[in-house]
Amino acid sequence: MIEGTAHIVLAGGGTAGHVNPLLAVADAITDIDPQATVTVVGTAVGLEKDLVPNAGYELDTVEKVPFPRRPNLYMLKFPVKWKRETAKVRSILEHRHADVVAGFGGYASAPVYATAHKMGIPIAIHEQNARAGMANKLGARWADFIGTVYEHTGLKPAAGARIERVGLPLRPAIAELANRFEQDRGAVRREAAAQLGVDPDRPLVVVTGGSLGAQSLNRAIAASAADLLPHAQVIHLTGRGKIQEVRDLVTASAGADVLTGLGADSAGQGDYHVAEYLERIDLAFACADLVICRSGAGSVSELAALGLPAIYVPLPIGNGEQRFNAEPVVEAGGGILVADKDMTPAWVREHVPGLLANREQLAEFGRKAWQYGIRDAAQIMAKRILELAHARTA
Repeated sequence: MIEGTAHIVLAGGGTAGHVNPLLAVADAITDIDPQATVTVVGTAVGLEKDLVPNAGYELDTVEKVPFPRRPNLYMLKFPVKWKRETAKVRSILEHRHADVVAGFGGYASAPVYATAHKMGIPIAIHEQNARAGMANKLGARWADFIGTVYEHTGLKPAAGARIERVGLPLRPAIAELANRFEQDRGAVRREAAAQLGVDPDRPLVVVTGGSLGAQSLNRAIAASAADLLPHAQVIHLTGRGKIQEVRDLVTASAGADVLTGLGADSAGQGDYHVAEYLERIDLAFACADLVICRSGAGSVSELAALGLPAIYVPLPIGNGEQRFNAEPVVEAGGGILVADKDMTPAWVREHVPGLLANREQLAEFGRKAWQYGIRDAAQIMAKRILELAHARTA
């Protein structure tokens, strides 16, 4: 028997970029309405298969049914696959007594949107990218509410639909850090610095290209170690399999004695801290004076929400969405945008030491980023979803 005043089905998954906002909204819904029932539709192969149950929510799975992008054999198979998965979704929505569905993009969202529309179930959408993906473009045709991170996403909402810039629902660790920043940023910095083994009184640059790393960032920053270290400490998260090249470049630039690890892995007194990955990246952000990174939607939104100055280096593939992600916060004065081809040791030497020396400029970047950032996106999105659910059950 399904219990609760509102029965809400969230859909999405595949990557952390889809799953983390979904789970943040799920938690916000249950905080606002503890009687609400929240379940998730995802796939059995994306990150949601582990993250959703671990967060305490039931997961119903469907198979991935990508839209055909070019004429091929798959195009002939698509209608049968689509019909099968939408039938499965109908069964799920009936079993869950769905009052509203809310999709976050990804393969699982499209059949949920289409089926909910046919069943007359209200639809909410969250779009995190500056350029919307295919699933959310489809769902927007039927949506009652669309929450976005950016003002212009290319979505064409249905007549009468409400569209609102709500921001990106933050991961719990980042949301907690933002809250603590509002109370005493200095105390948070000192506490995090002690855990990482860095000096809280020296400026700190955080370099990250995500879990897989970014070769152009790695090479440009590591080869400039001798120019950066007189001005700041560095935490360089290299990505899997890329740490040795970074160590070699740092050694060639500034000597092996500047290298060390993080926290319990620290060795020596060097100021260039290298690690493949940092599970608690919120600790690094708590100490950061400047972040140099890719510009995925999650990264941009989190750094803006934290008020951190950043140099964004968009991934130079796909449809250029990473550049579109960073442009609004850069235009608002919250950072710098650098093309991947321009991110070289020469560029770093010419621009980054001067920026680190200009404390007023860094502080201004941080203030502008904070003003652009949104810190209560999960709560706003949850309220809009609950409004749709309660309107249907009233």
